[in-house]
Amino acid sequence: MSEQSSVHYYLNWAKERIDEMDAALASLEVKAGQAKAESQVKVDEIVADLKKRRDEFQTVAKTQAEAGEAAWARAKTEMENQWEGFEAQVKTYFDSAGKQIEQQQVTFKDIAAAQAKAWQEAAGKFREAAGKVATARSADLEAALKQMKSDASEAEARLQKLKQAGSESWSVLSAALAESRKAFDQANQAAWNALRGPGPKG
Repeated sequence: MSEQSSVHYYLNWAKERIDEMDAALASLEVKAGQAKAESQVKVDEIVADLKKRRDEFQTVAKTQAEAGEAAWARAKTEMENQWEGFEAQVKTYFDSAGKQIEQQQVTFKDIAAAQAKAWQEAAGKFREAAGKVATARSADLEAALKQMKSDASEAEARLQKLKQAGSESWSVLSAALAESRKAFDQANQAAWNALRGPGPKG
C-alpha cells in the first residue's frame, strides 16, 4: 500500500495543476477572442503557448500514471519547471493584454474553483483508499481526512475573501493561488503519508 499511497500523492498533485491550467486557458480563451486587433496576434501567441505547455505537462503526467514512486519523483521536478513556465506565461498574458482587472478576477475565480474541486477530489480518493485499510488505523486516517478538509475550508475562505474584494493585481491574486496550492500539496502529502502508516522505527 505504501508505494500506491505515494503514487496517489503524485497523481493528485499533477491533476490539480492540470485542472488549474485548463481553468486558466478556458478563461483566457474567451477574452482572447475579444482582444483588440492590434493585440490579437500577441494574445493568440500566448494562448497557443499556454496550450502547448499544458499539453506537455499532461503528456508527462499520463506517461507517469502507471509508474512507481521513484519515476514520479524524477518526473515531478521536470513537471514543476513546466508548471512555473505556464504560470509565467499567464502573467505575460496579463502584462501584454493590459491590466484588465475584470479578466484577472474571472481567471482567478476559475482557477480558485479548480483548486477547490481538486481538494474535494483528493479528499474523496483518500477516503476511498482509507476505507480499504484495516480499522486498527482508522482513527489516524480519520484525523488525516479531517485535517485535509479543514485545510481545504481555510484555503477556500481565503480565496473567497479575495474574490469579493475584486480589485487586487494579478500578482496578489497569483500569490494567493500559490499559497492555496502549497497548502493543497502539504495536505495531500500528509494524508497519503498517514495512509502509508508509520515508517520503520530506527
